[in-house]
Amino acid sequence: MKILTLSQLHELIEKEIVDQKKTLEPRELYEPIWYTLENGGKRLRPILVLMGCQLFNENIELALKPALGIEMFHNFTLLHDDIMDKAFLRRNQPTVHIKWDVNRAILSGDALAIQSNVYISSTTKEVLPKVLSVFNKTALEVCEGQQYDLNFEMVDEVGEDEYLKMISLKTAVLLAGSLKIGALIGGASDQDAEKLYSFGYDMGMAFQLQDDYLDSFGDPKVFGKKIGGDILANKKTLLLIKAKQLADEGELKKLNKWFSSKKGNPAKKIKEVIGIFIKLEIDKYIRGLVHSYSKLALASLGELDIEDNLKEELTQFTNSLINRVS
Repeated sequence: MKILTLSQLHELIEKEIVDQKKTLEPRELYEPIWYTLENGGKRLRPILVLMGCQLFNENIELALKPALGIEMFHNFTLLHDDIMDKAFLRRNQPTVHIKWDVNRAILSGDALAIQSNVYISSTTKEVLPKVLSVFNKTALEVCEGQQYDLNFEMVDEVGEDEYLKMISLKTAVLLAGSLKIGALIGGASDQDAEKLYSFGYDMGMAFQLQDDYLDSFGDPKVFGKKIGGDILANKKTLLLIKAKQLADEGELKKLNKWFSSKKGNPAKKIKEVIGIFIKLEIDKYIRGLVHSYSKLALASLGELDIEDNLKEELTQFTNSLINRVS
């Protein structure tokens, strides 16, 4: 069986976005949708749909439209997240509510969510009920994760388990669901589809924790943006949660001072907070978690009832995610 590489799958997704672009009316509704879809991104989730499919079926054309549907859903969540976060930029471009206005962003986001369902439903009647069941469950969980994230902004303290639950819903379940949907379209057994889901879930946890790590410890030249964004935004990431658990009285006082306000010297805030993280070895703790989750993911992948050579691309993909610096 021919296995397409990550770059080849990425090219397929990009081509599908171009091929599916339509001039629809009213232009004011659809223009922000294609602006959002064409604004780049890793295309991680649709690629996982195609990867899941090609493990069990050479004809990944079967999964192209559902893969684009997953990308549409992901971008819908980003579009609405940007409104809630009052974000000005997404992928170094003006966010939709800034380029146009909030009302258009909300309505275009709604239309994008509906379109995602249409594309995800573009599969055979034999697997459609299972595919929609996975997608609907996943979509609701992503919304639950976003609400937990919003809740965290209203409380002073967040526990480690609470944070891990939030990122599992906001990030991991969509990666897992993407793989499972692709596997079902490709003809996988329910058992193998569920093992692939487990793989994707743990990989998603590792992916998000690595993102959190890079925000404080990434190389700005490679990371593509300044480090310390989460610190300046006073986000209660696991780095901060763990630091507060381990800090002595003086360190805790400094952390509480810096995270009680968004004012002050940004560069000094980032430097002092990261200095505390390093002293408490938070960087090592987070990287340890990343490797623990990736190990669990690869264990689930190893249990799949397919030839080892078919697992190699996913293994390499996982390793690239957890060792990435951008």
